[in-house]
Amino acid sequence: MSRISVRGFAVASATAVTAVGSVVGVASGSTAQPNDAEATASDATLLADIPAGQQAQVQTASLTQQATFQAIAADETAKKDAEEAARKAAAETAIAKKEAAEQAEKAAKERAEAKVKASRSAGDFPVLSSYSVSQIQAMARQMVPSGQFQCFSNIVDHESSWNYRAVNASSGAYGLFQALPGSKMSSVGADWQTNPATQIKWGLNYMDSRYGSPCDAWNFWQANHWY
Repeated sequence: MSRISVRGFAVASATAVTAVGSVVGVASGSTAQPNDAEATASDATLLADIPAGQQAQVQTASLTQQATFQAIAADETAKKDAEEAARKAAAETAIAKKEAAEQAEKAAKERAEAKVKASRSAGDFPVLSSYSVSQIQAMARQMVPSGQFQCFSNIVDHESSWNYRAVNASSGAYGLFQALPGSKMSSVGADWQTNPATQIKWGLNYMDSRYGSPCDAWNFWQANHWY
C-alpha cells in the first residue's frame, strides 16, 4: 500500500472513531467535547491533501466504519430495550398470577361460606314470641352469604322494612318478602307466619332458584320494582 493510501486510511479511521465517539456519547447521554469538533476539522483538512482519485476510497472506508459502529451502538440499545421489556412483562405476569390466585382463594372461601350458611334452618335459632329488626337482620347475616347480604337487605327494605308480619291490605302478600300467597312459605316451615328465620330461608331459596342470587334478584327489582 502506498504512503498516501496508508495516510488516507488513517484519516478514515480517525474520522470514524470521532463519529462513533459522538454517536456513543449521545446514546449514553454524555455531552460532546470541543475536541470532537477540532478533530473533525483536522480530519477534513487531511482528507483534502489526498489525491482526488483516492478520496472516494477513503470516504467509503470512513463511512463503512461509521456504519459498523453505529450498528453496534444500535444493537446495544435494542438489547437493553428488549431486556427491560422482558423484565416488565415478567413482573406483569407475576402480578396477574398473584391476583388470579387471590381471586380463586376468595371464591373458594365464599363458596365454603355459602355452603355452611345454606345449611342453616329456622331450627338453628331460638324461637321467640316476637323479634326486633336487629334480631331478624342478625339471623339473615347468618344465613345469607356476606357478598350477597346487601342486595338481600335492599329487597327486604323495599318489600317490608324488615317487618316479618307485614301484610299488604289489597293483595294479602305477607312477610319479609311479601310472598303471595304467604302460605307458599310453608314449603320451608309450618311456622312461616311467626318465625322470621323460616321466611328468610324461603326468601333466599326463592332468589337463588328464580334469579341465581340475591344480587341478581336486586338487579331485576331495580329495573321492574318487583321481583
